[in-house]
This record gives sequence, structure tokens and C-alpha cells, in this order.
Amino acid sequence: MAVLYTIAIILGLIIVYVLVNTLRLKKAVTNLNQDQFIQGYRKAQLIDVREVKEFEAGHILGARNIPSTQLRQRYKEIRPDLPVYLYCQNAGRSARTALFLQKKGYSQVYQLQGGFKTWTGKVKSKA
Repeated sequence: MAVLYTIAIILGLIIVYVLVNTLRLKKAVTNLNQDQFIQGYRKAQLIDVREVKEFEAGHILGARNIPSTQLRQRYKEIRPDLPVYLYCQNAGRSARTALFLQKKGYSQVYQLQGGFKTWTGKVKSKA
């Protein structure tokens, strides 16, 4: 019986952790639908945080690739005085990137709601 209580407590803690983390990520970034994203991304820094192979397979026209796995080393390439428009494949990595950038003092951070998989605008690819 004690084992069941222990498992229940551990599961409860995991659920609380996931909920708190989700709420933190939602507060860190402003989600923009595609129309809102298109209106502002030409005046902002458009950053694709997917990995290089994903970027090369296709990306939003005008985007720079700074993979989220390299962000700690490369975040200073992003100017803090200009808006930052982020996207990844489905908005998970870009939300975590937004949280990181806000901790570093970036205040104008936005992400594409739904990520690149929902994008229907202009795309560039290497192939």
C-alpha cells in the first residue's frame, strides 16, 4: 500500500511540474497567428530555432537559423532592441527559446502559433 501512495505522490508532482512549466512558457511569449506574424516579421528579426537539416528542408523566406540547441552560445547574435519573431516546427522549442531570451533581457519576443507546420506563406528550401 505504501508503494501505491509513493507512486501517486510522484505522479502528482510530475503533473504539477508539467502544469507550472506550461504556464511559464505561455506567459513568456506572445503567440501570433499567421496573419499577425506576416504583418510584423519583416520589421523584426525572424529566427528559425529548428535544427539545420529542418531549416534546409524548408523555412520561412528571410529567416535566420539559430537552432535552440546552440542558443546559449549564439543568443548574442540576436539584437535585444528589435522585436524577435521565433518559430520552430510546432511551437514547443520556440516557446522555450522565448523564455530563455526573456531571462536574458529581451522584451519583444513573439512566436508563430502552431509553428512552421501550420505556415502557408512563402517558403525557401535548399532543394
